[in-house]
Amino acid sequence: MQPKLPADIETPAYVVDAAAVERNMATAARIKRESGAKVLLATKSFALPAVFPMMRQTLDGTTASGEYEARLGRETFGKEVHVYAPAFSDTEVRHLLKLADHIYFNSASQLARFLPLVKAAGGKHVGIRVNPGYSNATLGGPLYDPCAPCSRFGATRDTLEAMPWADISILHTHALCESLHDGSVGLIEHVGRELGQYVRKVKTVNFGGGHFVNQPGYDVAKLIAAIKAFRAEFGVDVILEPGAGLVVDAGWLVSTVLDIHRNEKDIAILDTSASTHMPDVLEVPYKPPVVGAGEPGEKPHGYILGGKTCMTGDVIGEYSFDAPLKVGDRIVFADMAQYSFVKNTTFNGTPLPDIGLLEKDGTYRVIRKFGYEDFARRVGA
Repeated sequence: MQPKLPADIETPAYVVDAAAVERNMATAARIKRESGAKVLLATKSFALPAVFPMMRQTLDGTTASGEYEARLGRETFGKEVHVYAPAFSDTEVRHLLKLADHIYFNSASQLARFLPLVKAAGGKHVGIRVNPGYSNATLGGPLYDPCAPCSRFGATRDTLEAMPWADISILHTHALCESLHDGSVGLIEHVGRELGQYVRKVKTVNFGGGHFVNQPGYDVAKLIAAIKAFRAEFGVDVILEPGAGLVVDAGWLVSTVLDIHRNEKDIAILDTSASTHMPDVLEVPYKPPVVGAGEPGEKPHGYILGGKTCMTGDVIGEYSFDAPLKVGDRIVFADMAQYSFVKNTTFNGTPLPDIGLLEKDGTYRVIRKFGYEDFARRVGA
């Protein structure tokens, strides 16, 4: 979708589209209404308190991957706070018990170690993450597959029988990554078929994140039907905790061409960077869409888009354009609300992009600017 962005946005800037977030919330509202499931925001993939009031109208709360995200959820989102990590320290658990309503452990040993603390705190719901042995990560292969061989995520099947099920109220089975409805439905049916005896021991099943519910092609009706059938068979509540799936196509990274360099091919050097501002480009890897651009050779003018750091591999990808690029042109990377500003760095002392919000009425406001102090703080100065 071509964004209607103000011409005077200072770059680089992450821009979240409030209207797009609202459209995506309508999908979450439908899932909740028709299936009876709860839907949480996974703040590991998107955390912008400026739009939390809009999201809070629909969602049931947040899920965190540690103390700081749990605190952010408690203080800026409210409602329920769920937290899971592959391992916790004593200090972290003590802090989390003041922040979270639901705490999920990754193994029998972590559960045995911290269950007395949790029970002493009172009023907390205890969960255990189980590795369901179901792989449907459509992005990044084994790197992003929670059920890949030797995965550190979730208790394995052989440890389940000895779990203290009388003290466990939630079974957690995150196994997806950017999955369409076939992955979501497949996971739900797999858990019912392979782990049904343990499902009957708990009150709630959390099917985790990775449900790409707002991606074109995702059949929400099939997800709803699968949840309803699961709840009817087992008599349990169901939780989904999408992150990226709630902000599909809801933001951009706006950048500017700083120079055109020639070395066998034309290279546009931008004021943004893959290594510092879009790490998933190198980690997954993947090539983000650029508004108005095509694949190499599709349009008459081809360019490699590269970042301004000194790392040789700081290359975003190769694209083609209708007209030649020139210094000062704006390059807009799409679908940049998810896993963008929550993962960026200050490598090379590269300034972090502004974080801005495109309001529903078309006005733009900067939520946060970053300066030298932010870089200095990260390196201990």
